Amino acid sequence: MDEQFKALVVDSDGEVTEHAVKTVAIDQLHEGDTLVEVHCSSLNYKDMLALQHCGGVIREYPMIPGIDAVGKIIESTHSKAKVGEWVFLASTPAGNTHTGGIAEYLRVPYEWFLSVPENLSPKETMILGTAGLTAAYCVWALEEHGMHVQDQPEILVTGASGGVGSIALSILKKIGYTQVTAMIRKNSQETLVRQLGAKEVVSPEEFAGDRPLNHRKYHYVIDCVGGEVASHAMRYIYEYGSMAMCGNAGGIAFNTTVLPMILRGVNLLGIHTGDLSNDFRQMLWKRLATDWRVVGHVYYDEVTLDKIDEPVTQLKEGQHLGRTLVKIR
Repeated sequence: MDEQFKALVVDSDGEVTEHAVKTVAIDQLHEGDTLVEVHCSSLNYKDMLALQHCGGVIREYPMIPGIDAVGKIIESTHSKAKVGEWVFLASTPAGNTHTGGIAEYLRVPYEWFLSVPENLSPKETMILGTAGLTAAYCVWALEEHGMHVQDQPEILVTGASGGVGSIALSILKKIGYTQVTAMIRKNSQETLVRQLGAKEVVSPEEFAGDRPLNHRKYHYVIDCVGGEVASHAMRYIYEYGSMAMCGNAGGIAFNTTVLPMILRGVNLLGIHTGDLSNDFRQMLWKRLATDWRVVGHVYYDEVTLDKIDEPVTQLKEGQHLGRTLVKIR
């Protein structure tokens, strides 16, 4: 392998934060027992935040971002690692506190990796990535709290045209849920979300208002937005329904009252994939590769390492559709 390689690098002097594709050396990677030749990465909302000044993601500069990556092991001192094995990571410390996957090489502890599932190609694994893992976790959590396909409940998915939301729509359709409503910001996103399984389409403006409780519309909600959207959506949930919360594109403030919880028994389910055990991750990925296999329906585009600024801007402005792969090799 080459001792120098290309990577996206974010740097900051405390006043200005910048990113660029640079040539870096292997010894600039953080410590780990396994070195991987990266073939593909992907862009997530968290990666966009990592490129922003005071984005709240990176604590130490310079840093290589990228919470997703797939590639082949080329060196490892771990007893279970196999040179040539296809592995991937999604939602680990890589790209935040540890050099990440938007680079030609990645070095992390072997325990952070999972093997590419038998029924998914390396590229398909990245089409799903952290967004797919998060969407699967949302659906799993809601089903654990009473959502059953035989009941055909009314389900709302906010931010439905984005990475997590679009995959969640696809999983719900695959399982057999038919009463699904997609919340989108722009009319141009309607065709996509209807193709992915949405029966109805609404806008955030339709949920505006200050009433602590509104008439019941949804039994379950997958919220990928946060902020006022989440605050308003919760007020429409039926008795003993649940809302799985996984996003903050609409802001981190959550202004509400206790009334949905104490008068309707609504459950708020926090979805955090960063600290999941590998056994639980493997269970979710097995579903994504088998009975929840929707990767063939996921909308995505593909860019090279030096062309990520446009999709990053789209993510920042809420105009991004589906998933964006970053082709490394």
